[in-house]
Amino acid sequence: MRRVFVATLALTLINYLAMLLWTLPALIEAAGGLRPFDLRPLGYDLSQTRGYLGALPGQARDLYLTAQHWLDTTYPALLALSLILALHLLLGARGVWLARAGSVVAVLGAVADYVENAAVAALLRAGAEGVTQGMVAWASAWTVAKSAATGAVMTVALAAAIAALWHRWKRSMK
Repeated sequence: MRRVFVATLALTLINYLAMLLWTLPALIEAAGGLRPFDLRPLGYDLSQTRGYLGALPGQARDLYLTAQHWLDTTYPALLALSLILALHLLLGARGVWLARAGSVVAVLGAVADYVENAAVAALLRAGAEGVTQGMVAWASAWTVAKSAATGAVMTVALAAAIAALWHRWKRSMK
């Protein structure tokens, strides 16, 4: 299980770094410094969406709908699987309840990310003049949900690490 975890974590990090160092900076630069939808944890409104879509040239829109979309589609599953494997490795049988709760949080986070990705892709396909208030509200709500879920996933991972360290420390004190 450790090898599967290490391989999954490596793929997750490669995916994340590709977004962090390649696609997201390219999209920010192409849009004149405006942040992509994925980087707006508090959401966005119709005017912000139209402003971003209007500033995004066709080539950058294509990057968002191809490479960024592909990376953004594989990342949630990889992150969820990495967390689930980490929880089970860190906690083992003694922390089944936390591992199960963390697994549910990881899966819900991935689902929120997938729905957000589909909603953002719809905005990109519609273009600045084709987006509606309803489309933007839907996409924005899922961006906020994804951001909250990501925070919950990180909190669960931190709680699992602390629980594992606590257990090891208690065992070493015996």
